[in-house]
Amino acid sequence: MTLRAELAGLLVNAGLSDVDVDEAVADEQLRSSVYRRVVLTAAGSANRAGDRAIVGVLLRDPIAMKGRTAVVLLVDSIARKAGDPAEFRRWAAGILPEIDRLAAGKDRDFLLARVRDWSFRLSIEDGKVPSPDELAGVTDWMQRTLAETTASRPVLALLAGSGRTEKIRNIAKNRAGTGGAARPR
Repeated sequence: MTLRAELAGLLVNAGLSDVDVDEAVADEQLRSSVYRRVVLTAAGSANRAGDRAIVGVLLRDPIAMKGRTAVVLLVDSIARKAGDPAEFRRWAAGILPEIDRLAAGKDRDFLLARVRDWSFRLSIEDGKVPSPDELAGVTDWMQRTLAETTASRPVLALLAGSGRTEKIRNIAKNRAGTGGAARPR
């Protein structure tokens, strides 16, 4: 299938009729904007049945960064709406075959890490306190996000002691009320 046909299908399925498909195919910035609209429309829907197909189309974009960015937005949006970690893991299992089609490398690894990060965060929001080894398995982005947002004192204590970077440890220390002034350099 061509990019034009796949993009037209995304637009029809999202109910977006105000986009000139030929312009979106020719203009990567417009296409990126269209992807964002498609993803936000899909994420706002209660129906998850078409998400795998959307991810497949996005990951076939000739400019990998455009598609990957849209998939990250979809993962982030669905994770923020997820009622519990199991719900998100079930959803993620549905899109993983599309991510697995990517060649081994940075794009594939980044997307898999993003899914892992959200599963980790949702389990913490569900009351789990991770081990230091589990914490080490998530990205700096997720550690920093948790340091900035979690209300869990045990998780803040873990981040204050085991966060990967000094910034993460200091944010967690400050939020936990245990101090956290940066060490002199």
